[in-house]
Amino acid sequence: MKKRSLYIKKISSQAEKILWITLFWTIISTLQFFSSYSTLIQLDLDISGLSPTAFLYGSLITGLTAGLIGGSSIVFFWSKWLRTKSYAWSLLSILCSYSLVYFVVALTTTMYFKATQLNIAFNHPDTWEAVWNSNSVLTVVQNYLFWLLIVIISLIGLLVNDKYGPGVFKSFILGKYFQPKREERIFMFLDIRGSTTIAEQLGEGKYFNFLKDVIRDVTPKILDSKGEIYQYVGDEIVISWKQNTGIENANCLQCFFDIKKTLLERAGYYRERYKGLTPEFKAGLHYGFVMVGEIGIVKREIAYSGDVLNTAARIQSKCNEMGVDILVSKFLLNKMGELPKQFASKAMGEIKLRGKQHALALYTV
Repeated sequence: MKKRSLYIKKISSQAEKILWITLFWTIISTLQFFSSYSTLIQLDLDISGLSPTAFLYGSLITGLTAGLIGGSSIVFFWSKWLRTKSYAWSLLSILCSYSLVYFVVALTTTMYFKATQLNIAFNHPDTWEAVWNSNSVLTVVQNYLFWLLIVIISLIGLLVNDKYGPGVFKSFILGKYFQPKREERIFMFLDIRGSTTIAEQLGEGKYFNFLKDVIRDVTPKILDSKGEIYQYVGDEIVISWKQNTGIENANCLQCFFDIKKTLLERAGYYRERYKGLTPEFKAGLHYGFVMVGEIGIVKREIAYSGDVLNTAARIQSKCNEMGVDILVSKFLLNKMGELPKQFASKAMGEIKLRGKQHALALYTV
């Protein structure tokens, strides 16, 4: 049931991206029609033989078809290539597949135009002949380059969204954090166990690839839990949730165990590539108020400030001492209320925090 729920969330997220791309491309295609039509009117050309309605419908079909096909290609293939392959290889692959998609869409749209103009069936031989005789090389090249630019803009939008994390880029655009705000947030500090020893055994280059593989494998689980990747600090990942998002279905806890399961399933891969070594994480979670806002001039980002981050890092550092993989503050557990059945908390004692009068009770799950 849980797997099905996560699968539905993933598909819904991908479908939402495709629908936004389709809407964007349909608007562009419609604007392209109005621009071309107004140019014909301004030049006082004879357009009595043309049907504006048919061309408008054709533009809508172009946007919808291109958006659904191209949007699916961007979401399921092209954006993944850019994330996991070299840019040269990715761009060449995108260019080839885009060309194929473009000519399929262009052929379909032109056939619709000609069939409507001639008032004949879509697959009639005269339709094919009219399509063949009407294609202007210059027009085809212009449209090809125009839609290539639209594809590139769409890809850049997705890459920038990936750069800042889901939801964060939208906050940037809307200026949500231009002025600092106080928010309730959950933070998890994830750290690879024995990272210093692993780095010494693998060497700098091999260890860097090890980290890349680990981050590649755990990122989907972070996104599935609706977490936001705040920072990569060496071999540490700092993840944040808004209060309601992190508490919902115990997302902040489920994230850790989904990551743990993924790394266990991938253990064979790591042992084969990295001298029998496998990654394991330890985690510390805490909850509280932070100040959040945009910071920086050249390299602007959304930053968090507050005791919550320092405390979460301190909690994570106690995992080795207490012999557990995950530690959660009692404050966070109280905020979460009754946990789902798959989680059972166990008291692990208290830690004294510098500058604080009262010790903080810790639990493992």
